[in-house]
Amino acid sequence: MSRAITLGNGKILVNLDRFGQVRDFYFPRVGLENHIGGDLVHRLGVWADGRLSWTSDPGWQIKLTLAPEALASELAAVNESLGIKLTGVDLVYNEKNILLRRLTVQNLADRPRAIKIFFGHEFEMYQSQMAHTAYYDPHERVIVHYRNRRVFVAGAQLAGVPFSEYTTGVFGSEGKQGSYLDAADGQLSLNPIEHGRADSVIGLAGDFRAGEAQTVHYSLAAGSSIKEALALNRLVLERGLSHMVETTTNYWRAWVNQRNFNFYGLAPEVVRLFKQSLLVIRAHADEGGGIIASSDFQNLQQGKDTYNYVWPRDAAYAALALTRAGDAAVAKKFFAFANEVLTDDGYLMHKYSPDKSLGSSWHPWLRAGAPELPIQGDETALVIYALWHYYQISKDLEFVELIYNSLIKKAADFMVTYRDPATGLPRASYDLWEEKFGVSTFTAGATAAALRAAADFAKLLGKVKSEDAYRRAAAEVTQGILTHLYHEADGQFFKLMTEGDGEIVYDSTIDISTVYALFAFEILPLADDRLRRFWERVEKTLSVPPPVGGLARYERDNYYRRSESATAGNPWFVATLWRTQYRIRVAASEKDLAAARDDLLWVARRAEPSGLLSEQLDAETGASLSVSPLVWSHAEFVLTVILYLDKLEALGICDACNPVY
Repeated sequence: MSRAITLGNGKILVNLDRFGQVRDFYFPRVGLENHIGGDLVHRLGVWADGRLSWTSDPGWQIKLTLAPEALASELAAVNESLGIKLTGVDLVYNEKNILLRRLTVQNLADRPRAIKIFFGHEFEMYQSQMAHTAYYDPHERVIVHYRNRRVFVAGAQLAGVPFSEYTTGVFGSEGKQGSYLDAADGQLSLNPIEHGRADSVIGLAGDFRAGEAQTVHYSLAAGSSIKEALALNRLVLERGLSHMVETTTNYWRAWVNQRNFNFYGLAPEVVRLFKQSLLVIRAHADEGGGIIASSDFQNLQQGKDTYNYVWPRDAAYAALALTRAGDAAVAKKFFAFANEVLTDDGYLMHKYSPDKSLGSSWHPWLRAGAPELPIQGDETALVIYALWHYYQISKDLEFVELIYNSLIKKAADFMVTYRDPATGLPRASYDLWEEKFGVSTFTAGATAAALRAAADFAKLLGKVKSEDAYRRAAAEVTQGILTHLYHEADGQFFKLMTEGDGEIVYDSTIDISTVYALFAFEILPLADDRLRRFWERVEKTLSVPPPVGGLARYERDNYYRRSESATAGNPWFVATLWRTQYRIRVAASEKDLAAARDDLLWVARRAEPSGLLSEQLDAETGASLSVSPLVWSHAEFVLTVILYLDKLEALGICDACNPVY
């Protein structure tokens, strides 16, 4: 079940599915320790006229969207046969670790009825199925789930009256499916405690007049002790759930509108997705600095691991997007994270957990029996590249000086030395798609850009020798690309080259990242005929035909490919937005920007109904594929919109479209 809504506050992250059910609950770090995940779910159900219906059952018409300009969901659900309408808002309190749910229940019947609302809870605390306890606390009138230092407290009121029905039980063991079945007759068994793989259900009963609506206040507090979690529940009662919902909504509206962008010429759908993308990125940023690639835990069911890691590449683009949008504070935390995890030799590894530990990987330390660094060279480079953009906007010289030796210089020195002296290019590493080992144009381009950035940092701090070394190395890498990765007879830049048995092998696969590196990292000027001709070939090869459209990563891409007729592969949002960025860069007039605006609208209209962007789309159906959301997709959307605004200023169309930089 794909995720529809992402909510968070930097310490916890919660995902809802399209039925309004809680599917993921990360705590105490964003992306680390999912205490629901997998096939588990926190259900929402209504009982009336002797019949129970969970929102995932047939019969519900549900619309679930991200609230305008806020990290909150808006639910509208109607079950005509049951005669029930639900409207509500869900969010994570910005100040404390509490999921808040305000749900209005309306009786659509023309007669009075007794109606009950049920909330079910299934946990795997510490991502373990053992040693859980769930119990009803009669003093606090809450359900408590705990295992060691992970505690969750559920409380709820209907029209101000706390729930009086509850049960605890076991699920997925002893032949039992779960306590949610206990609600089928509208009566819970009041079992006060259970241990093992424990679950729970709470019920709220009310008498509804014809057409009457009543409001449920539900909270789920997370803490590292029972005392802490109970105190959070009391905080909800003291401050009032509606007040907390309003203050949190106001906080996010202020955050997403802290810069007064002029979205000249952009469709409302594009503006809305721009703001939603900023909120999605922010939700995936842990307060410890890590920005995970995705919080979608469902990928675990299809592969060997999830996307719940900090890839330095993805996180660098996310930090760059936040910086360009005016929030340098979150980006700064990521660069501090990178400073801590950088190896002593000056490179970043494949990926990390949000607690700064090394993430899982499939890159070996040996190739053909010889030791080899299991790295992607672009990841180290892109962090330094993004950091320079951070400084240009923040002017945070004190921070730059603090991390210059430990991050900037150490990484730059590694990039200078980790090169082939014969070509000037970086030594072989894994490409950005994490599939091939060699010297790729993308990695080389990112390295050249990072070395130029390091030179600028060195100049800023008066490090003359370092500046000279970095600029010279950047020039050598650039020349190496033009000399060794370009085939003049075909007018093509190679995706990458490898060396084996003393022979150099060139990969001529058409890849969007190859041409992107040429213009984004300023390897060639936009007016260069080599770039223009190669771009035309790339666009023709990778364009996905209507009605879906968009651009694939590279030709014959088999990742999630479902049809042999999709010769180019599935369209990726990142790849399509790189095309848009090229169109914006080469535009010479407002008329030339029409195609870019169309691209942005294409993305906005192919987002999930809730506003989330997946990794890719099915080339034939247009359905979302792989993880959703993918933070990198949202980051590229933000960067593309800002590039468009910058272009308007450069063309003299808008004096202050972009107030940030």
